[in-house]
Amino acid sequence: MLIRVELPRDEDAIRLVHARAFRRPEATDEEPIEARLVDDLRDSPEWIPELSIVAINRTDVVGHVVCTRAYVGADAHPVLGLGPLGVSPRWQHQGVGSELMRAAIAAADALGEPLIGLLGSPDFYGRFGFVTSTDHGVLAPERGWGKHFQVRVLRAYSAAARGAFRYAKPFDSV
Repeated sequence: MLIRVELPRDEDAIRLVHARAFRRPEATDEEPIEARLVDDLRDSPEWIPELSIVAINRTDVVGHVVCTRAYVGADAHPVLGLGPLGVSPRWQHQGVGSELMRAAIAAADALGEPLIGLLGSPDFYGRFGFVTSTDHGVLAPERGWGKHFQVRVLRAYSAAARGAFRYAKPFDSV
């Protein structure tokens, strides 16, 4: 398995990974919103190319994760929003998502980013140091997300990054 930054030639394969990973059984003919979200993020000013990471098995893209610019608080402290993270169903439960998470966290830390926020399973993301966002004074974009909205602080973290979390604009349509 090779983990690397997305290349322009990967765009169609990334869309397909998210389409397969997020397809609902009752809507097999409908493209999941996550597949289009990555395209919309790529076209937004919040896109950070170095934080769009793929997992490759031989020549095929089998997983993808992206972090984009997000903001915390009234002072709009720049942080990261992670997602979507998708793995083709055939490759799920084989450690691909975990490798993508480790790579995204390491890359974000190397770039001097202070914090990553995400919505997801506390059981899965807790393994990577994510905690309930309110532990660091960060409020979820939606109150009902509760413990499922989590943050991971990085080396450049400052406690000044407190308040409401705002994802990149394309998330507003999700």
